[in-house]
Amino acid sequence: MTGKVLVVDDVEQNVKLLEAKLSSEYYSVFSAYSGIECLRVVKDISPDIILLDVMMPEMDGFETCKHLKADPETAHIPVVMVTALSEVEDRVEGLTSGAADFITKPIDELHLFARVKSLVRLKVAMDEARMRDKTGNEFGLTVENVPQYNDKVTGNILLIDDDVVQRKKITKVLVGSEYRVTEINPNDVEKALAENTFDLIIISTLLDDVDGLRLAVDIRSEKEENRHIPIMILIDEDDHRLLITSLEVGIDDYVMIPLEPSELKARVRTQLVRKNYQDFLKSSYQENVSAAVIDSLTQLYNRRYLDAHLHNIADESKKTGAPLSLMTIDIDHFKAVNDRPGWGHDVGDEVLVEVAKRIMNSIRSNYLATRPGGEEFVIIMPSTNIIDAEKIAERTRINMEKDSFKISADPYAADITISIGVAALSEGENALDLIKHSDEALFDAKNRGRNRVVVYEHNKSW
Repeated sequence: MTGKVLVVDDVEQNVKLLEAKLSSEYYSVFSAYSGIECLRVVKDISPDIILLDVMMPEMDGFETCKHLKADPETAHIPVVMVTALSEVEDRVEGLTSGAADFITKPIDELHLFARVKSLVRLKVAMDEARMRDKTGNEFGLTVENVPQYNDKVTGNILLIDDDVVQRKKITKVLVGSEYRVTEINPNDVEKALAENTFDLIIISTLLDDVDGLRLAVDIRSEKEENRHIPIMILIDEDDHRLLITSLEVGIDDYVMIPLEPSELKARVRTQLVRKNYQDFLKSSYQENVSAAVIDSLTQLYNRRYLDAHLHNIADESKKTGAPLSLMTIDIDHFKAVNDRPGWGHDVGDEVLVEVAKRIMNSIRSNYLATRPGGEEFVIIMPSTNIIDAEKIAERTRINMEKDSFKISADPYAADITISIGVAALSEGENALDLIKHSDEALFDAKNRGRNRVVVYEHNKSW
């Protein structure tokens, strides 16, 4: 996942160094050389994240951050303070001024990329929540409990560590921040997850008898409901190999041991803020919008909402340059389900409901799933390029066919497959073009035998 990064530093050499590092990872990098210039540039480019140096003349990083957080137009943009290695006080002041995180000089590439990637994910979730709020307002809907970045954050945290002293230290830091912490040994994980719902899991990789990273992977893969719980690991500061592996397997964040309390607070808060937005996008929003925009059978959004929201997000994508993809899904041979003796439309409805559930379990939380009508589903995929969109579409297709659908009529199971067309918004195109292209790709998928994903290609004759 890439995005736009604004680097703010009065030393040109520092700016150029960060530009080179981030550009190598395909981020779009912009620069400002003072706090005052930052406040002007941020309005023009709408970055996904700001890397803000602490020590600058006229207006330092702390004051600049306070101005950013006081402005409703920029308050939602995550800020990372860049500090000297020994300036612990700067970290605390940075968090107080509204920064989401911090990195220290000299800047390590691995840590830089991990922090930027984590906060870009947060920004994507925040942007989608704000966009859905905007679309809801166009329908005259009152959307309650829309998260705000500066809201007070609470959460239920599971701490897995067999070092009792370290557990107590972590709990003391976090409980002071009004989080609820459940401390357990590794052998109590299954029971804790069965009895409670958690917003964040923290796992030590220095456990005596258990591979902490393997435990993290097992927790995430064991049950579907665990897949969306952020996982943070505690890792020895010298174990770079394990850190790289952790990021590759999808660990959300990490904290180095020995622990720095202000760093722990920053990392935990970022993950809980993102979880709040994910929860909002998955459920709270739909519970609070009018039935006029919700399909009563699948509880997905209907065509009316799809049309309005897609136009809004396509316009925003063209303005910011963020990628936007669309996935159009059609259930293969659905007419045969409705027409089969003993099944009929009742079983057809059961299939539609289960398809909707499997779609929601396959896509990212910031995607918008809709059912325009019949056996067709359309998924809006913001901040997603065509390569990632194809991968997610293929995952969705596999999740449909791998297990039979349970139905209420003999033989009480049905094998269901889907065909998917995928398209991405290109320069000069609009929402209608995106829908047209994904429909054409879907049509090609069905002509080529169904149960497949086809990506729209602009240079192909359709």
